[in-house]
Amino acid sequence: MQAVQPIAFAELYARSCFSFLTGASHPEELVDQAVAHGYTALAITDECSMAGIVRAWSAWKALPQGTLHLIIGTSLRLADGPDLVLLATDRAAYGQLSSLVTRGRRAADKGSYHLTRADLDPGLPGCLALLVPPDDTRPGPALADEARWLAARFPGD
Repeated sequence: MQAVQPIAFAELYARSCFSFLTGASHPEELVDQAVAHGYTALAITDECSMAGIVRAWSAWKALPQGTLHLIIGTSLRLADGPDLVLLATDRAAYGQLSSLVTRGRRAADKGSYHLTRADLDPGLPGCLALLVPPDDTRPGPALADEARWLAARFPGD
């Protein structure tokens, strides 16, 4: 009898305790659990923040090389649009993502952020975008419209 190979799994939407009131685990714990469960990749996607990635990176650096692919990202709730997860694919994309987070934080009072669809009109080269449907939404025309809007700003990504 042949051994069954585990299915490759990547968690692309993990908020750490740096996403207040929505994330609970420390970034190091998220990395440890991803490894323990055999994940191939883990994206730290705190809400309009990169705060958790520093600790996740430290935990990741202590792992044997090739154990886990760590992805830098953020999650956003647009003031006039959908919830999104944005993932950086390289250093330049990380810079684009950091600039967007900074712009959103500077546009609002301390502890909050303000980003709109217009902030994404030019796109974010090198970033991947995921649409996060609301918990109470079933697939339908409104969700399809959001997906088309997002696909137009991140063609192929």
